[in-house]
Amino acid sequence: MVTDLCRLTLVYPPASEPPLLAVLLGMEPQLPGFTTWRGAGHGHGFDNATHGERVSGQVARAVLTSILPRSVIDRVLETIRERAPIPHLTYWVEPVLAAGRLI
Repeated sequence: MVTDLCRLTLVYPPASEPPLLAVLLGMEPQLPGFTTWRGAGHGHGFDNATHGERVSGQVARAVLTSILPRSVIDRVLETIRERAPIPHLTYWVEPVLAAGRLI
């Protein structure tokens, strides 16, 4: 199956979620949907971490993922950059081989 769908993943500080969601939910044309959950960042670069995060060795993060046409992703990222610039937001884009609903 040939598809131009990609998965956009955003990882960001949980406190940044309300403005990010407001921007994404207000986009025109509307996005087809996305999923969010909580995670933890591990590694180096803990300069802005709280004392508790430094002790535990992990930084609280929120994750958002959405399956979108590749042609939409640049517009989504630019809209976030303009309307809700979020320090420490990391993103990546992956090709999707197939997507759908089973029932």
